[in-house]
Amino acid sequence: MLIDRRNLMSILPVAIAQGALASAISESSAAQAAPASNVLPSAVYLFDSLPVKSSAAVTTRAILKGKLATGESIEVHETTLPPGGAPHPPHYHEHTEMWLVREGTAEITIEGKAHRIGPGSAAFVRSNEEHGITNPSDKPTTYFVVAVGPGADA
Repeated sequence: MLIDRRNLMSILPVAIAQGALASAISESSAAQAAPASNVLPSAVYLFDSLPVKSSAAVTTRAILKGKLATGESIEVHETTLPPGGAPHPPHYHEHTEMWLVREGTAEITIEGKAHRIGPGSAAFVRSNEEHGITNPSDKPTTYFVVAVGPGADA
């Protein structure tokens, strides 16, 4: 197909705009892929060396907190609840959370519906859904929390 000068002049602005858009997308992708200096480094977290905090309601072991290379905030910790315990009342927030039960029984409430889970089981709650966790048993319950998204590392 031959393109005359008139047709070329009519499509030239579109071609230039597409080139500029492709360049901007490429630069944006490169900037997102480049690791920032505040990104969590690859590391090993030895369990026995992690700091432990205890209160009357819970015992927690902070594991990691910071930013992923893709920009999301992340926080991971282990919690032990005494029999009948709860870390706090049901609540909601912008970040997502996942619980992984290590030992004992946990009751996870998501949007008012209770679910009992045991060792090896996991639960997940999306952003801004009301959730809570309790220990409904007569023995301690230990679980890991993985929080990802806005505010998770606050």
